[in-house]
Amino acid sequence: MNRKARMRSSLIEYLEGTLFIAPWFIGFIFFMAFPIGYSLFMSFQDVKITATKTTTRYIGWTHYKYILFENGSLLYNQLLPFLRQALFMIPIIVIFALLIAIILNQKFPGRTFFRAIFFLPVILATGEVVKEFLTQGEGDLGFMSKFNISGLIQANLSATWSDPLISILNSFVLILWYSGVQIMIFLGGRQTISNSAYEAARIDGAGPWETFWKITLPAMTPFIFLNLIYTVVDLFTFPTNPILSKVRESEYGQYSALFWIYFMIIAFFLAILFIIFARVTKSHRA
Repeated sequence: MNRKARMRSSLIEYLEGTLFIAPWFIGFIFFMAFPIGYSLFMSFQDVKITATKTTTRYIGWTHYKYILFENGSLLYNQLLPFLRQALFMIPIIVIFALLIAIILNQKFPGRTFFRAIFFLPVILATGEVVKEFLTQGEGDLGFMSKFNISGLIQANLSATWSDPLISILNSFVLILWYSGVQIMIFLGGRQTISNSAYEAARIDGAGPWETFWKITLPAMTPFIFLNLIYTVVDLFTFPTNPILSKVRESEYGQYSALFWIYFMIIAFFLAILFIIFARVTKSHRA
């Protein structure tokens, strides 16, 4: 094939790929990129909405200064307790999903049925359904009240950490019920590990505990990282998130600034995960 024919073939492939991605790209520009950019613009404006029009007046960083330094109730009093709660929830969900995925990867009667049970809530439990369950007080663990676990936690931890921990335990069943995607990701990751590695380990006399730490866990590191990212993003858009309720407020400029601050906090969490993953990967290669 001469050079002109190769260039024509490459151009055709490029155009085909462009056509396939064009609907998503157009939708992203109009339905995501423009609203995101407009919210950034509004965060620097004093927005007045009347019956006939919307007027804006540039005020610079006023909204950001007000949220960060003048009115802590908008950010610190509502968001920080949620962040402490998330610090408990993230490892609970990821560890639970990993253990369940390892169990569901075993061969036993009804395995497909149990896989469907763990993934079914992802399909059925929308944000409003989960929020309604939490509002009605469902999803708590029965032994919490029976053995006064909440009292023990409050007696041994400060209110700063005991309140989010008790809140998690009171909705623990729903949190675990909300782990279907993570379980599926771990299942797919577990099936990428060759059975010959486990057979060689058994021949060498390694038990289940040793094979988990020496084979399963190192091979699952990329999937753990992927699930950490997914869980962080999922939790920060959870129905109980106090910041998301501000989207219905009328002070558009101020709450646009609040959302951009919130976005930077999420980006900070994700950056920490990327740094940790890079160091873990580097240590494994070494």
